[in-house]
Amino acid sequence: QVQLVESGGGLVQAGGSLRLSCAASGNIFSLNIMGWYRQVPGKQRDLVARIGSGGVTIYADSVKGRFTISRDNAKNTVYLQMNSLKPEDTGVYYCNRNPPYGSYWGQGTQVTVSS
Repeated sequence: QVQLVESGGGLVQAGGSLRLSCAASGNIFSLNIMGWYRQVPGKQRDLVARIGSGGVTIYADSVKGRFTISRDNAKNTVYLQMNSLKPEDTGVYYCNRNPPYGSYWGQGTQVTVSS
């Protein structure tokens, strides 16, 4: 059983920054590659960034150069530093393994970027 708890979302003006955290507990050995996903109403949950256990990262084109994913394996935590935020970054952000495992989805954290 794995529990993932996201935090750090909020309301920010365009151009601002937020740092999201994802704390993992339970059977974490399956969490080799971790990802951050974003969902907006009426659309599917899309991968924003992912990171392997060795630190290799991949980003969606829309966030390259603005977002940075990182992990602290000792703390079982994955982060997403979001800079130069845009209104189109608005959504609920979730973390999960990549590819995602259905039962691992948490509550997510809402990010709202105002123009």
